Amino acid sequence: MDRLVEIRSQESLCRERAALDFERRVFWLTQAEEWEQRALDEIAYHFRECNTDHTELVRS
Repeated sequence: MDRLVEIRSQESLCRERAALDFERRVFWLTQAEEWEQRALDEIAYHFRECNTDHTELVRS
């Protein structure tokens, strides 16, 4: 889950930049959205892994 913290941190930095850099606001918001999607992908991956491990334990 450390990776998720890093990803969310990058997302946050992009949103902060968007608030401060009016000329490139759209760019920074787009970057933030990409980091947000990475975070969601990381969460989904984590739950798939947990469910796979749980399913294997139940079958044993």
